[in-house]
Amino acid sequence: MGLAGVAMAQSRPPVTQPKATSGDKVAEPDWEKRLSITVGTKKADLVGSNEKVLQAAVDYMAAMGGGTVKVLPGEYRLRNAVHLRSKVRLLGSGKETVLKKEPSVSVKLADDSDWYDQEITLADGKGFAVGDGVCLQAKNPHNGGATVIKRTLVARSGNRFKLNAGLRKNLWLSGNPTCSTLFPILNCEHAEHVAIENLTLDGNRANNANLNGNYAGCIFAQDCSWLTFRGVEARNYNGDGFSWQICHDVVVEGCHSHGHAGLGLHPGSGSQRPVMRGNRLERNHIGIFFCWGVRHGLAEKNVNIENDIGISIGHRDTDNFIIDNDVLRSKSGGIVFRPDDRGKDFGPHRNRVEKNRIIDSGNEAGIAVDVRGNIRDIVLRANQIRETRGAQKRVGIHVGKETKDVRLEENKIEGFKVPVVREK
Repeated sequence: MGLAGVAMAQSRPPVTQPKATSGDKVAEPDWEKRLSITVGTKKADLVGSNEKVLQAAVDYMAAMGGGTVKVLPGEYRLRNAVHLRSKVRLLGSGKETVLKKEPSVSVKLADDSDWYDQEITLADGKGFAVGDGVCLQAKNPHNGGATVIKRTLVARSGNRFKLNAGLRKNLWLSGNPTCSTLFPILNCEHAEHVAIENLTLDGNRANNANLNGNYAGCIFAQDCSWLTFRGVEARNYNGDGFSWQICHDVVVEGCHSHGHAGLGLHPGSGSQRPVMRGNRLERNHIGIFFCWGVRHGLAEKNVNIENDIGISIGHRDTDNFIIDNDVLRSKSGGIVFRPDDRGKDFGPHRNRVEKNRIIDSGNEAGIAVDVRGNIRDIVLRANQIRETRGAQKRVGIHVGKETKDVRLEENKIEGFKVPVVREK
């Protein structure tokens, strides 16, 4: 909206008695009761204990224009992702509602498939079933890069399976293609106004192969807006806990993400205005990972415990606030600004790190806050940076020589061999 549009909107009378009007997405009455449906292992509107019953409830609610799917207590075992839809809220019963991924199976493909094909042939179809979510991976036969395709098996004859959509990439035996029953537990793509609240997601890490967070996680979202994750426990995924790619205005609040091979919270490439507040992130590879081009985000009052790296920020992640977090006992580094020297505008510029508590970071030569590379306009203010295990070779704040205008203000730094290192 341009300035003229803003002025016109401000001059209009306020909506004081909204009425439901077809096509009006702005003004809506505050209804006392809204449509909902229950899912449970017994005595519910829809009864079952797998992804199919959950998907049926989500699709029903989406067809009605939105509403709440209440997932009653019980364990639900998933052989495919639950695909969420716009304006649908998935509401559990806390620790008593557990969505758990079944163990994965992996096998090589036995025949070439071209980009226009909609079927694959497995070397051995044992362990695979119609309805399974799968991930096809190979070396790209043209450029040597990685090919990753997510699909669902929808028909079968022996070891031949039809997919729900065409491949759109070549899977040739020269690229050593494989098929694995890997998928996000909850998946959200090209949707908006989705909420996931008060439930537990178990990735069954010990019995699943790895799939990195650009494709999956306990929760995975792609090209979405206005997502809310609140009161969710995500645990033990062989990949990420929460990952959202090119998603805007995502709120993650009061969640517990732990025991993942990858990242606790992964605001992914191009995501604008994420809010991550009051979460507990522990024993992951990285607690909070700002990916590429994450801007105008807020990480506030999160507790990061015993991750390899507490908080990482890098390529074009600009204008973010990291405020009032605990970063405790990180195995490699506390807060790390990743260097990116491909050009002056590639770095994580204009970020503020304030009022955090960063304690016991890395090994005997560990660095609590590491700022290096072509980075400018960084403020580190009023942080408590402590080392309680002995000074050894440890450094409180390291500022690389390529940086410009890194301001250190009112930080309290204790227990290090060298409190601050500024390279020249």
